Amino acid sequence: MKKIAILVSGKGTNMKHILHAIQNKIIYNSMVNLVISDRWCSAIQYALKVNITVFSFIRTNKKFLFREIDNILVRYIPDIIVLSGFLSILDAEFCEKWFNKVINIHPSLLPKYGGKGMYGIKVHKKVIKNKEKISGATVHYVTKNVDLGDVILKKKCKIDPEETPISLSKKISMIEKEILIQSINKLLYNIKDIK
Repeated sequence: MKKIAILVSGKGTNMKHILHAIQNKIIYNSMVNLVISDRWCSAIQYALKVNITVFSFIRTNKKFLFREIDNILVRYIPDIIVLSGFLSILDAEFCEKWFNKVINIHPSLLPKYGGKGMYGIKVHKKVIKNKEKISGATVHYVTKNVDLGDVILKKKCKIDPEETPISLSKKISMIEKEILIQSINKLLYNIKDIK
């Protein structure tokens, strides 16, 4: 059975999508064996409720934080590490050690609207302000260069003339759910038939 570790900072929406997909056998023969947060958050509370091993840190010293996360990952040996709204930017040493094991989902068509400070509703506000005609989401490997790791999967959607950041956020959220699950299957089981 493949093991998935998830790093969270907030609600853990994509974490819940992953757990639901495992339960419904959409993600094959896998389990979430570990959830780690860089602050106390509702995702941790949810993971505790469903009996997943959790570790929660206070983000005072980033070097200490990443060293501790690394120590935990070494003990639990996940096959893949998924960032689910994890807001701490992983340092170069961590990214090199876990190269091609850490993936992230970003709410734009990278490399557009990526980088430090570009997350969540901020991305959608900028996309609409710039009068883009299309947007989407991207699953990519995490490297020391924020949002510049190799793309695993991306999918686009049209932006309607009356689109708001909130309506675009809901539209992109559906795409994120779809391509994150597909990407996990692709990486864990080398499943190629991805739309």
